[in-house]
Amino acid sequence: MLSKQLNRIFVVPRPSYMRILTLSQNASTEAKIQNPDKFSQLKELKQRPLYLDVQATSPTDPRVLDAMLPYMTNMYGNPHSRTHAYGWETEKAVEQAREEVAKLINADPKEIIFTSGATESNNIAVKGVARFYKDSKKHVITTQIEHKCVLDSCRALEMEGFKVTYLPVKQNGLIDLEQLEKSIQPDTSLVSIMAVNNEIGVLQQVDDIGRICRSKKVFFHTDAAQAVGKLPVDVQKSKIDLMSISGHKLYGPKGVGALYVRRKPRVRLEAIQSGGGQERGMRSGTVPTPLVVGLGTACQISREEMQYDDEKIKRLSKRLIDRITSELSHVVVNGDPDHRYPGCVNISFAYVEGESLLMACKNIALSSGSACTSASLEPSYVLRAIGADDELAHSSIRFGIGRFTTEQEIDYTAEQTIKHVKALREISPLWEMVQEGIDLKSIKWSQH
Repeated sequence: MLSKQLNRIFVVPRPSYMRILTLSQNASTEAKIQNPDKFSQLKELKQRPLYLDVQATSPTDPRVLDAMLPYMTNMYGNPHSRTHAYGWETEKAVEQAREEVAKLINADPKEIIFTSGATESNNIAVKGVARFYKDSKKHVITTQIEHKCVLDSCRALEMEGFKVTYLPVKQNGLIDLEQLEKSIQPDTSLVSIMAVNNEIGVLQQVDDIGRICRSKKVFFHTDAAQAVGKLPVDVQKSKIDLMSISGHKLYGPKGVGALYVRRKPRVRLEAIQSGGGQERGMRSGTVPTPLVVGLGTACQISREEMQYDDEKIKRLSKRLIDRITSELSHVVVNGDPDHRYPGCVNISFAYVEGESLLMACKNIALSSGSACTSASLEPSYVLRAIGADDELAHSSIRFGIGRFTTEQEIDYTAEQTIKHVKALREISPLWEMVQEGIDLKSIKWSQH
């Protein structure tokens, strides 16, 4: 009986938001009493690390899954089939989801193109605009700290003969707006700058960037995968022309995203894949109704609960930073403190290897940088871009705080981090030298 109940989910209303309860939590005490041996085995099987890696992916909100399920079972029609009820009902669901995405960012539903995720959206935006206007404009501007898919798209354009300017960032992670303005040339077609950085959480001055681009008659694209659903985003106010959205970064399903493409003034782009011409010809392929419904529901929940989530995440972020910085010296919180999404906390612990700290904190799911490049042992190019040396870049840990993170999890994470940083420093010769007052920069290290 218990095994059948474990996966059932209850959703109960609360004044400001919905709290999710699982029956397995409620039944745990009863199960332990009835069969203590089986309960202990089950508990050991179910025991997993605490999850603080929300920038890599967010857990799917159970309400999102609930909305998706009918379209994964009996409502399975192709939304592009116009001759029967199966297609009509799924087409209606897709268009309702499109409306929810549009409402979240203050756009027209006709400006929303469904994709497989932010990586595809970024590719369509960067390559699509550049290639469409290539006869008259062959210059693109981006930054050195963009997501790898944007940087690789720009490198692909360079191979095709385009000129790309990679703007540096200041030590706080922000671009120099004056430098951006000076970099725009008569043949510049696109400026692509992310809203919130996925490694250090820096929030770029999107309104100012949009204003500069509009005044220069240059299209402005922003990768907002880490911003949409977490922070207020208004494409009209910020004068954004193209914007990439990821479903699984805002508590929706993986494998779905969206690209906002402005209609007035109209943005033209060249499709990067051929097919049936779905999504206004910009993204061919059958729209996956269950995933799109999940994205729409996630956007609706985010719009309704954003203020509550934001206040909670700010509180937990401050709690984590205050606890760590009060107990440990030689730590650096990376990124501008006044222009940073609080749910992304990137801290460098001097004289500690980040990988060693991750292994020591095995009961907590953390990251040392972008999940897309975490297999690489190279120092983070984002931290290098803000001026961190290789040692500090190697010692950084990213803490991701989200909708379902609790105070108890934050306290445990802080406690474990402090404990293991102290332990790792105790076995570090460099830390011992620092404690003895030796200036490591004054030492001339011999090379063999």
